[in-house]
Amino acid sequence: MSSQIIDSSSGLWLETLQTIRHDVYHLPEYFYTEAKRTRTIPEAIVISEGTKILFVPYLLRKCDDIFTEDLTCDDVFDIISPYGYTGIMFSPAAAEDKHFCNLAIEQLKTVLGEKNVCTGFFRLHPILNQNIKEFFADDTYQATGETVSINLQQSPEEMWQDTRSTHRNIINKCKRLGMTARFVPYQDYLDQFISIYNETMDRIGAKPLYYFDAEYYAGLRTLGDRIHLCIVEWENKIISGSLFTEVCGIVQYHLSGTRNEFLKHCPNRLLLDFARNWAKDRGNQILHLGGGLGGAKDSLYEFKAGFSKQRHEFATLRWIINPEKYQHLVQLRAKSLNTQPETLLESPFFPAYRACL
Repeated sequence: MSSQIIDSSSGLWLETLQTIRHDVYHLPEYFYTEAKRTRTIPEAIVISEGTKILFVPYLLRKCDDIFTEDLTCDDVFDIISPYGYTGIMFSPAAAEDKHFCNLAIEQLKTVLGEKNVCTGFFRLHPILNQNIKEFFADDTYQATGETVSINLQQSPEEMWQDTRSTHRNIINKCKRLGMTARFVPYQDYLDQFISIYNETMDRIGAKPLYYFDAEYYAGLRTLGDRIHLCIVEWENKIISGSLFTEVCGIVQYHLSGTRNEFLKHCPNRLLLDFARNWAKDRGNQILHLGGGLGGAKDSLYEFKAGFSKQRHEFATLRWIINPEKYQHLVQLRAKSLNTQPETLLESPFFPAYRACL
């Protein structure tokens, strides 16, 4: 069993993905874009034995940025997932061999420990990581909610039947009013989409995490024909828009927004109805809508749940790789915040040494 640490420019990254069904969140272009946004280092670990492969992409960051100037730590790192659902990936041959999976995960922990990584936080992929739980301790694997997806292998009539009646009524009304949805060239309509998206984030009081700069959108452009922009127009105005990604038969509902003045008409219902039929016509198998904020069953979740009855568990891995260093970082963080380590450890935030009280 061999292991390699690679960066996003390595040819082995794409070569490995050719053997594993993956999503946009695993592509090196996406990782590079996310690394620039988060000021982290895009890396992956490949552990293999013939055709059995464990592929773990992540963003690496130093831990010395969370303390005051008079408190320092050695070169300790942690790893996180990019925005979206990444998780850890097994090749088909590996997934059928539980012995390999267990050994590979133990080797992964060793490699990360030798790299001085203290913790790992992974958002698991709701579709591609369904059998990960058995390989991790209960205190590492944490189910946090549900996500919604549309089965594109259904007929259009079946998809329509699975749509909540209130959604169907709104979609029909939008059509009667003369609203139309269509996919447009990404770059040509990007500025208008960004304006709509930011207006939406302002309206809902979104956290800074959900705002993206121009460099991020330029990075998404490197995805080429795997990034798509859909808009809704009405009376010569663009009133709603969404970004979708398309990789290996999986379409992701990435970012979306609606102009405030047209919110009461709910044009995003029409947009998603159009997009799911577009995605089906292109031969995709699933349109993943995601869940609510932080996995909650909030209004965003209810909106998505109105389009399908298909659900997936959303879970994270909260992995303490070096318990001794973890406790040390928690103590340093508590001192910098003038609080007790126990207060941070009782916080729901992970890792606790990055909690903000």
